[in-house]
Amino acid sequence: MLVQVFMCLIFPVAVFAQAKSDTIPKAEVSTTAHTVKIDGKVISYKATAGTMLLRTNEDQPSALHGFTAYTKDGTTDPRTRPITFVFNGGPGSSSIWLHMGVVGPRRVVVNDPGYTPAAPYTLEDNNASLLDVTDLVMMDPIGTGLSRAIGKSKNKDFWGVDQDIRAISQFIKQYVTENDRWNSPKFLLGESYGTFRNAGVAAYLQSNVGMALNGVIMVSAVFDLRTITFAQGDDISFVMNLPTYSATAWYHNKVPNKPASLDAYLNEARAYAKTEYTTALMEGDGLTGEARDKALIRLSYFTGLSKAYLDKANLRVTEPEFAVELLRDSRQTVGRLDSRFTGITQDMLNQGARFDPQSAAISPGYTALFMDYFYNTLKVNKAYTYHTSAGGREGFTWDWKHAKNGGVGFPTTPNTGVDLAEAMSRNPHLKVLILNGLYDLATPFYGVEYSIDHLELEKEIKANIIMKYFEAGHMMYTHRPSMDLFKKESADFILKMSKR
Repeated sequence: MLVQVFMCLIFPVAVFAQAKSDTIPKAEVSTTAHTVKIDGKVISYKATAGTMLLRTNEDQPSALHGFTAYTKDGTTDPRTRPITFVFNGGPGSSSIWLHMGVVGPRRVVVNDPGYTPAAPYTLEDNNASLLDVTDLVMMDPIGTGLSRAIGKSKNKDFWGVDQDIRAISQFIKQYVTENDRWNSPKFLLGESYGTFRNAGVAAYLQSNVGMALNGVIMVSAVFDLRTITFAQGDDISFVMNLPTYSATAWYHNKVPNKPASLDAYLNEARAYAKTEYTTALMEGDGLTGEARDKALIRLSYFTGLSKAYLDKANLRVTEPEFAVELLRDSRQTVGRLDSRFTGITQDMLNQGARFDPQSAAISPGYTALFMDYFYNTLKVNKAYTYHTSAGGREGFTWDWKHAKNGGVGFPTTPNTGVDLAEAMSRNPHLKVLILNGLYDLATPFYGVEYSIDHLELEKEIKANIIMKYFEAGHMMYTHRPSMDLFKKESADFILKMSKR
């Protein structure tokens, strides 16, 4: 790869030392020139990495917002070139996973579905990058990456459902304005909590900014957090997770007389989940005798767990419990983000998983190569610490209230499905591509299907939601065949939705 640094703006470290000065720190970017080969074609592009001064609606400085933008050289008319804003989830995650896993021009090579050995790691040109079809802006929400509050603002002012939606939308508005992209086709691409955010941002941009999006790509989606919280007294999470338990049991050969077709088995699991299983759970303590025994036998078939264990669990097994129980006899825990991955169970008495094997297997490689790439290839000032997560930042807590989930005065589980329904109904041309991992225990695919069926969309609007499935997990792009399919589906979607 040819790399030429043609502009690198360096400001003194002191401008960021706000503790002893009332001076508002300045934004800083490093701009470098590169080439990448995608599908046999060499693409020249510019990378701009650093921070942008985020302002309130009253033009008061509120934050330095970190980002990395990739723009293809030679575009004479921005109206012909799509732009996609990309972020991960958490909440409190930086964008390194999508950035270095599938979307950006460089890709971290990891073992799948096994552990990647320690350094040196391998970074390669990413043939699955979307840079050939769209410019890219990798966004790091406040508290992650280089992003932090300034002036009168505090980081905690941005840490909440609605606060985050406003800040992300404000960044997009400013970036589009400062880079003359108002008339470009515009897309969002978010993963995990980033899909929950996507729904809110799409509605906010349309209603508050006057910006209609061409399309939204959801990677491992969740809109209604009630489907994944396993709240006491609420059975919905157990129903939503069952088909993913079934996929996992099938993959690890824990299903008696294992069906040859995974798709057929999952259709059977879906049907059982929404009928017999839901009915059994609704019975509560009234489920006894022969009816209970029948439910235990059927649930054992669809989960790979023993009838005795399910009886002790009262037919209700949370995700961490399932992860450690399925392969307990072989001292293995299955991954939360990708249940194809397994790790050692140190304590055989664990009731629930103590770690995520998929995360443990790939995170060091992603972190090491991103840091090397960010500071040495993109030439970002090494004086500034890049935070891969806000989880370790002082005072990091999330405000889960969402104004559009008013309810009747009692606390409600946040759900941005209402935002998505609003955005799609008010912009009937908006289409949404949802990419689902069949082995994703973090955001189970059946929960997404359930949420979509409960958006109360008109038939023709609901048809604008496109569902695709991958035989991988939450980060399906660690699986090479799924990464290639990810690229095809996303690129085709962006190209189609960019045409008039």
